[in-house]
Amino acid sequence: MESFIARRLYKSEQGSRKVSRPAVFIAQAGVALGLAVMLVTIAVSFGFKHEVREKAVGFSAHLHISNYESAHDYEALPIAPDSALLQLLQDTPGVEHIQRYATKAGVLRSDGNFLGCVFKGVGKDYDLSFYKNYLKEGELPAFSDSVISNNILISRLIADKLLLEVGDKIDAYFLQGAMRARRYTVAGIYDTGFSEYDRLFIVTDLKAVQSLNRWESDQVTGVEVQLADFDKVDDMNWELGTVLDRTEDRYGEQYLVQSVTDINPGLFAWLDVLDVNVWLILALMIGVAAFTMISGLLILIIERTQFIGILKALGASNASVRKSFLYLGMLIIGKGMLWGNVVGLGLCAIQKFTKLIPLDPANYYLDSVPIEFHWPFFLIVNITMFVLSVLILIVPSQLISRIYPTKAMRFE
Repeated sequence: MESFIARRLYKSEQGSRKVSRPAVFIAQAGVALGLAVMLVTIAVSFGFKHEVREKAVGFSAHLHISNYESAHDYEALPIAPDSALLQLLQDTPGVEHIQRYATKAGVLRSDGNFLGCVFKGVGKDYDLSFYKNYLKEGELPAFSDSVISNNILISRLIADKLLLEVGDKIDAYFLQGAMRARRYTVAGIYDTGFSEYDRLFIVTDLKAVQSLNRWESDQVTGVEVQLADFDKVDDMNWELGTVLDRTEDRYGEQYLVQSVTDINPGLFAWLDVLDVNVWLILALMIGVAAFTMISGLLILIIERTQFIGILKALGASNASVRKSFLYLGMLIIGKGMLWGNVVGLGLCAIQKFTKLIPLDPANYYLDSVPIEFHWPFFLIVNITMFVLSVLILIVPSQLISRIYPTKAMRFE
């Protein structure tokens, strides 16, 4: 009975010229706007966190095992991970891949231009798929275990500063006691948009960097550990740290296990701030939708005072009448949420596939606003907004209890 009355009232408002018609429209628009903004905010937030996080992981992996004495120094002291350590890491549940690397700080010189950078030496076992995804020109260098390669992979930022193209030769200088020089060939150019790392790292051969550092063949700057699930980073960091921290290699050097969040605290603190902003926006948008729905329902109740009086005169209880108007509110909320989903998800789809809104990579690490469709969270937001909106309408519906049939019949 109550749902039938609600549907009739809703249909009558659609063609009505009364004050309640624009009130219903405004209420629906408020719900639609609030939900659309929430969906876009969530999609952008998840997109930002995912893209920036993946780039940070791409450059340094989820976990990082290095020398305890030089954990934050690019000119790092070496460690010598033996086969037992590598096998232990490989057999640890949740570990997807392990790879060794070595670093050496140097200076590139090209036609009178100089640029300080860090050469990151990688071997045949290194997973270069991250750089492959952002490769713009040329090809990825091929490294082997037997022959030292002079090919390098540089970023677009470095290429533009030094006016380099694929195939160009460039000299690099390294200071370790005496000045040492080496000539490299640019094999490829990548561009991640992550300027903090792009302007710094050059990918080259592991054996070449070991030779520059005068290290043995088993000595490296560190071991990168890639995990299957980013959410397990802290747990795995604690688990491996408990086993490896302060243990020694065959040269007496101590290991230190760090997570990507330990290595980039500022970056991940910035991402955490995004969560606070998202919750603030969600609260504000729910407030906007609640305000418009409350005002809309109050207008409907006031304008339908005579109708409410007639229902009560015919024997309808306060609870029954309130339930009818709550059902009416649900219909209004439902249509508003339908349009909110269409608009919000539509805007997200346009941005995802066209990258219409650009960003400055120097400030945001990305060249366009990222979008990630997180469907479970979208569903939770829809359900939460609907439930909260209906619960909020219980308060203004109490006005019906104060309407008496004798007075309502004479209400103009």
